[in-house]
Amino acid sequence: MLMWSGCTFANTPITIQGDHFVRAGKPHQVISGSMDFQRIPRAYWKDRLQKARAMGLNTITTYVYWNAVELKPGQFDFSGDNDVATFVRMAQEQGLDVILRPGPYVCAEWEAGGFPAWLFADPHLHVRTQDPKYLQAVERYFQRLGKELAPLMAAHGGPIIAVQVENEYGSYGDDRTYMAQIHQALIRAGFGTDLMFTSDGADLLGNDALPGVLAVVNFGTGKAKDAFAKLEAFRPDQPRMAGEYWAGWFDHWGEPHAHTDAGVQTKELAWMLSQGYSVNLYMFEGGTTFGFMNGANFQGNPNDHYAPQTTSYDYDAPLDEAGRPKPKFAMFRDAIEKATGIKPPPLPAPAPFTAVPAFTLTESASLWDNLPQAVTTEQPQPMEQFGQAYGYILYRTQVSGPVKAQLYLGEVRDYATVYVDRKPIGTVDRRLKQAGLPITLDAGAHTLDVLVENTGRINYGPHLADGRAGLVDPVMLDGKQLHGWQTYPLPMTSPDAIRGWTTQPVSGPAFYRGHVKVASPADTFLDMSAFGKGFAWVNGHNLGRIWNIGPQRSLYWPAPWMEQGDNTVVVFDLQAPNGRVVRGATQPVWYEPDVKTAK
Repeated sequence: MLMWSGCTFANTPITIQGDHFVRAGKPHQVISGSMDFQRIPRAYWKDRLQKARAMGLNTITTYVYWNAVELKPGQFDFSGDNDVATFVRMAQEQGLDVILRPGPYVCAEWEAGGFPAWLFADPHLHVRTQDPKYLQAVERYFQRLGKELAPLMAAHGGPIIAVQVENEYGSYGDDRTYMAQIHQALIRAGFGTDLMFTSDGADLLGNDALPGVLAVVNFGTGKAKDAFAKLEAFRPDQPRMAGEYWAGWFDHWGEPHAHTDAGVQTKELAWMLSQGYSVNLYMFEGGTTFGFMNGANFQGNPNDHYAPQTTSYDYDAPLDEAGRPKPKFAMFRDAIEKATGIKPPPLPAPAPFTAVPAFTLTESASLWDNLPQAVTTEQPQPMEQFGQAYGYILYRTQVSGPVKAQLYLGEVRDYATVYVDRKPIGTVDRRLKQAGLPITLDAGAHTLDVLVENTGRINYGPHLADGRAGLVDPVMLDGKQLHGWQTYPLPMTSPDAIRGWTTQPVSGPAFYRGHVKVASPADTFLDMSAFGKGFAWVNGHNLGRIWNIGPQRSLYWPAPWMEQGDNTVVVFDLQAPNGRVVRGATQPVWYEPDVKTAK
C-alpha cells in the first residue's frame, strides 16, 4: 500500500464491470498523463513523476522505443535512460499506476515510429504486416521486454495496469489477423495478465479493435463530445476512455511553433472527468528528442510533403521541455481537484536554472579531414546497407566536364548538400519535393560529393513502410547514370575521434569546438542562432539538431549532463557559422519562420 493525501493507493489490478473500471470492488477513474521516459534524463524521472502527482494524476502512460533498446538485432540495452523497469518502479513509489505502450510501432513523432533502422536493411521485410521475418523480430523484442516488465504487472503487485496492443493501427491498415498476432505475442511475453487495449481515432476504431479487448479513443482539442459519442456507439457496454487527449501539439522544422488553447482544454478536461470518463493527457511532459531520434510526417497525398519534427518535443504540454510547470499545469490541476475532491501533494522544489555565459567555438576541423574508410559500390546504396542507422553519409564519384545539365538524385532521404571539388553548388531538400539541381562543370575531371543527412525517418502514414535513408535511387547526370561510388558512413556517434583541430578558418562542412566554465551545474538552454544546419554535442551528449529555418533555435542542456568547471561543446555545421558564438538562456529560443520561404 502507498498513501497519498489521506487516500490509500493499492497495487491491485483494475478490471472492467460493464461500462466502468473497478479497483478493489470500487469504481475507478483513470486520470493519466503521457511522459516517455526515454525523452527525459534518468536523473529527472523522479522529479517528473512527483509533478505528475502534484497535478492530480493517478497514472503515467509511457511508450517504449524499440529502436532505442535494440540497436542491433538481438543486442538489447536496458541500462541508463533505457531502464524502463526502474522508471516503472519509481512510478509505483510515487503512488502512480502505469499504462505501458510497448509498440512495436509507437508513432510518438519518434524516428521511424520506434522501428529499428536495421529492419529496413532487408528490402523484403515488411513492417506492420504478417511478414514472418518482421513478426519474428517483434517476438524477440517482446520476449526481452517481458523479462524487464512482466513481473511489474498489477496482477503480480506491480503498477502496470494496462498494456496497449500495437498503436493506432486503424490509421494505417485493417488487418485484424495481424493485430491478433501482436496481441498473442504480448500475451506470450507475460503482458496478458491485466487490461489490454487498442487505441485509435473515433472514425477508425473498427479497423483494429479486437474482440474482448478494450477500445479507447484518441482526439484533439474540441473533439471530446463527438469522439466519446462515437466510442459509445462502437462499444456501448465498455468503459469510456480517451487513450490520447491531445492537449498540445508538436513542431515541424520550417513551420510555426505550436500554441494551443489551454482554456478550452481545461473546460474539456473538466467535462470528461465530470462524466466519469477516464482520460490520458497527451502529453503531460513532452521532453526532448535528443540526438537524431526525431521522426517525420508524410501522408502521401499530392498536397502533402515530408515534414521532419524538431528536437524539442515541448508539445505545449503542462510541463515544458525542461520539466517546468506552465500556466496550463495549474489550470489542469484545479480541474482535476474539483472533479475528484482530492487535494494533490505540493510540487517538488524546482531544479536550478542558469544562463551560461556566452562563449565562442574557437577551434575548427574540416569534415573532409575526418572521413572514415570508404566502401566501394557500383551504385549508391541506402544507409542501412552499410550497417548505419542514423546521422550522415557521404557519396563520392568522379565526373568529367564540360557539362551543363541537371544532376538527378531521386528521392533523397532526406537532405543533400552537393559539392564539386569540395565547393558547394547547392542542396536538395526532401521537404521541398526536390530531386535534383542544375550543375555546370568545366572541362576535365572533377570530384562529385553528395553529403546526405537523415533528418528523421517517417513515423506516421503509408510511407512509414519504406524507412531507407541516404540515396535510394540511381544518380544521373544529364540523363546518364553515374557509376563507381565511394561511400563514407558518418553515424556521428561521438566527437572523440575528430582530428585536425585548428584555430585557422576552414570551409565547407566542419566541426567547431569551444569550452564554457560552469560554477555549479544547472539546467540551461543554448541559443544556437549563430549556426545554420547541423547538431551539437555537449560533453559527448548529442543535444539534437540545429536548423536555422526554425522554429527551434535553442537546445536544452540538462544539468545531469553538465560538469562543474570545464564543459566541451562541439557543433557540426553544414554552413560556415556566422560568429560561432553560443549564448546561454533560461527560456527556449523560438523563431517564427516565414512559411512561404521555409517551404
